[in-house]
Amino acid sequence: MKLNSKIPSGPLNEKWDKHKFELKLVNPANKRKFTVIVVGTGLAGGSAAASLAELGYNVKNFCIQDSPRRAHSIAAQGGINAAKNYSNDGDSVKRLFYDTIKGGDFRAREGNVYRLAQISNNIIDQCVAQGVPFARDYGGLLANRSFGGAQVSRTFYARGQTGQQLLLGAYSALSRQIGAGKVEMFSRREMLELVTENNRAVGIVTRNLINGDIETHAADAVVLCTGGYGNVFFLSTNAMGSNVTAAYRAYKKGAVFANPCFTQIHPTCIPVHGDYQSKLTLMSESLRNDGRVWVPKKPGDKRRPDQIPEAERDYYLERRYPSFGNLVPRDVASRNAKAQCDKEKGVGSTELAVYLDFRDAIKRDGKNVIEKKYGNLFAMYEKITAQDPYQTPMMIYPAVHYTMGGLWVDYNLMSSIDGLFVLGEANFSDHGANRLGASALMQGLADGYFVIPYTIGGYLSGVTPGKTPASASAFKDAAKECENRTKRLLSINGKKTVDDFHKALGLILWDYCGMSRNEQGLIKAKGMIAELREEFYQNVLVPGADKDLNQSLERAGRVADFLEFGELMVSDALNRKESCGGHFNEAFQTEEGEALRDDENFCYVSAWEFTGDGKEPALHKEPLEFENVKLTQRSYK
Repeated sequence: MKLNSKIPSGPLNEKWDKHKFELKLVNPANKRKFTVIVVGTGLAGGSAAASLAELGYNVKNFCIQDSPRRAHSIAAQGGINAAKNYSNDGDSVKRLFYDTIKGGDFRAREGNVYRLAQISNNIIDQCVAQGVPFARDYGGLLANRSFGGAQVSRTFYARGQTGQQLLLGAYSALSRQIGAGKVEMFSRREMLELVTENNRAVGIVTRNLINGDIETHAADAVVLCTGGYGNVFFLSTNAMGSNVTAAYRAYKKGAVFANPCFTQIHPTCIPVHGDYQSKLTLMSESLRNDGRVWVPKKPGDKRRPDQIPEAERDYYLERRYPSFGNLVPRDVASRNAKAQCDKEKGVGSTELAVYLDFRDAIKRDGKNVIEKKYGNLFAMYEKITAQDPYQTPMMIYPAVHYTMGGLWVDYNLMSSIDGLFVLGEANFSDHGANRLGASALMQGLADGYFVIPYTIGGYLSGVTPGKTPASASAFKDAAKECENRTKRLLSINGKKTVDDFHKALGLILWDYCGMSRNEQGLIKAKGMIAELREEFYQNVLVPGADKDLNQSLERAGRVADFLEFGELMVSDALNRKESCGGHFNEAFQTEEGEALRDDENFCYVSAWEFTGDGKEPALHKEPLEFENVKLTQRSYK
């Protein structure tokens, strides 16, 4: 397999316009002959389904939730980036491009990232036109705030509910097309298999989560917008239903998986507080605009924060990174928080937390100003922890949040399977080894509103509509395969619950393939995962029946895929003998303890090809070429 990124030639700022012009088009009258499946209704899926239907395609849209508007994008808090330069502080498309490349520790494609920065401004206009209630300044212009990894204010926001408001904008556009009959909506469906014919995506197999029916759906192209795989760690900020199954099924059908070990650890999450938690809760990165991060200077200091005088506090981010202070990128803030706790300076009952303190901001601006900015976030924190952050500092600790790895795609967002397009967090393309805050919403909407409407036409212009119907043997074989997997899980009748295995897997990955890793630990983890997977198929208990609402069966299928995928993550981490972004290999660090890349040997995308059950995957390398930025050691000092 030879990977072709299909990055257009020519100057960086002209690539996308040139590419759009060179793409073949589908006649408006012919678009109604094509059917496109879109899996997912988050920002990427909802915007893609609405946009493709608006163009005239027939769209089948699937979501795992009971309503499209409950996709996990709704949980995003802090904001969405765009290079509007409304703050007049020196921002530009080029600066957003550079900050994103640097933030990703130079492990993303220049062409994709520059296109994202270009499109960012269009996204804001689109969302304002939809009625998204962005915050505004006194003069009525859209307000901006700062986020980590940037020295300009470019983040547009709607208090701490930006994801919710953006998703409702996309949902309104989607609802219009559902009403017009151009989108057929399938809720409470889980994609279990990708159907291919001659390495071409022709449809999917789903399970109706209400009655258990296995259903087949044919299309001329499939668009996956199924989010990331952070729940492989069990505890993450992701919704409980977030999983890897759709992407992993595509991987096993021939779609190569890129950079699977690249996961984002978010620095501002409510710490773990018990053995019975099912997920973690994010506190928006926007809080670091006004909150100051600190720990006691003295290890083992158990005093309450109000009893620790200023001279005995270590504002370690401000001390180590005076230029960026508390607004360093997420990977830097996370690694430093862990380092402080490793020095026994952690706070709280578990000593795995640091303080995020708003005392000085409240004193400076007043409680009312802080409440207007972050009131819903403060209320959420108090509801979960029973502590008032207006009176006492928040306690935060890093947690798994976003995944930069995903299915490999070219510049058209098409995977290594013809006709299978992958958008948003489900692909790998724009964030390298670390995502800057407020860029996830930007990528999802860029892909759905402004990229896929062009690039899918370039593919469909060479496709015969309806060539492979749902009655074809490929669909029957795929459905049978899904039924057999389900029967196997139900027949084991062991003694351990699905969650028992999921928690064990998550702990292995967090300990050995999380914020810090080393070769010895990764080799150990790979063996532990293989043993755990073997035990799973001998001793898991999945009660209930297949033709029914059965959430244990749903989770079992997802954890079965996580158990295989976790091993792929470890293989990728073992191969990448360098530190980059949030992926800190202890053998590769600077004298000051920062991540140390190896550009000579690892300046590439790791793309893994499935070679068969029980066999090692094949590694393909897509070299990353930097013509417009200079590869340098990242510094936020």
